[in-house]
Amino acid sequence: MKYISTRKQEETNIKTAILKGLADDGGLFMPEYIPQLDAEFFENLPNLSLQEIGFKVAKEFLGESISDENLKEIIDEVLNFEIPAVKISDHTYSLELFHGPTMAFKDVGARFMARMMAYFSDGKPMKVIAATSGDTGSAVASGFFNVQGIEVYILYPKGKVSPLQEKQLTTWGGNIKALEIDGTFDDCQALAKQILSDEELNQKFTLTSANSINIARLIPQSFYYFGAFAQLQKLGKQIVFSVPSGNFGNLTAGLFAKKMGLPIHRFIASTNANDVVPNYLDTGNYEAKPSKQTISNAMDVGNPSNFERMKSLFNDDVSEFKKEIASYSFSDEDTKETMIKVKNDFDYILDPHGAVAYLGLETFKKSFDSAQDDKDNEDFVGVLLETAHPAKFVEVVEEVLKVKIEIPEKLEAFNKKEKQSVEFPADFELVKNYLMDEN
Repeated sequence: MKYISTRKQEETNIKTAILKGLADDGGLFMPEYIPQLDAEFFENLPNLSLQEIGFKVAKEFLGESISDENLKEIIDEVLNFEIPAVKISDHTYSLELFHGPTMAFKDVGARFMARMMAYFSDGKPMKVIAATSGDTGSAVASGFFNVQGIEVYILYPKGKVSPLQEKQLTTWGGNIKALEIDGTFDDCQALAKQILSDEELNQKFTLTSANSINIARLIPQSFYYFGAFAQLQKLGKQIVFSVPSGNFGNLTAGLFAKKMGLPIHRFIASTNANDVVPNYLDTGNYEAKPSKQTISNAMDVGNPSNFERMKSLFNDDVSEFKKEIASYSFSDEDTKETMIKVKNDFDYILDPHGAVAYLGLETFKKSFDSAQDDKDNEDFVGVLLETAHPAKFVEVVEEVLKVKIEIPEKLEAFNKKEKQSVEFPADFELVKNYLMDEN
């Protein structure tokens, strides 16, 4: 299968798409078509393990670029933890994506990507660039730590990630370097894109991205939609996924899953105050904005990269978007009230991102309740993607819920380590000079 830039000026194979991350024309790589899974696969889905599902889905995108034996080994390493769909109420489930090593959903994508890059790199030295609003950096650091021949540079916004997230970004040492940028996540993302497209840096180093702009991050994130469906198919109801959305990689992966044949009824793009996509669906006009700081900081994105992939999937037609996606934005106050309500009503603790997703489901249900001619509300189960363990946002969660959150040992271990970072203003030339001086 060919991989083609969203800007149509470059096409290549999966190996090059993964190793480059970003196309030379500034676009994001997309498969030339979304492969279709056969009816037998879906009939047998409830009987398959998550590893079997991941292998089957990944193979469709990777083809003969990797042997079955090597791919199975990678999938088994990546998916060595549970991703349970946990019942909150009769009509609402939480897909807990936080049981991996850094206790965030990005463990799946980052671990897969690190292993694919190591497999394809042929031992050539490589620099991996990752901008993060919180959880990407820690997952990338964990996935790539001590991978031979790969140096990782994580750009994160100073003062705009939680203390525990910062410890997870900055305490690795070795081949993991943390660059603390005095700016927003959008500044970090813009710097990452400038680095990846800079001719001089590319002549000196093999550069690639570890953000969801890299297709190797996106493909494995589709696995857990299939996994959730396998767990809930027995309910015999339509399934709606509410995705807490910032850079929109998770939602784009869900769209991949649906286009492969997974019968997802609808998606909800649930955002915080960074409401670029809800506004687009309301008005038909996409207008990037400076990001706003919120308590759901991993979603503080004012110009989501994967919107370019979504436009490609929907032929840049807002009416096509609306057929698949409803989108709503919520304030910090809305988020806090929901965390309290869900804890009081169901004794379930949501992190701020999961709370935004829960709000999206509730808003979607109300829209059906008010539509007299639409009975779909009676027939669907809502699944919110709970993307991080509440302990990763312990300050916010404890303040809002007035309860003590137990910190899991694999997170507490980071608090005992010392921060190591290099501070920069949001200045490309200064960051570039630092990278040029690195061997």
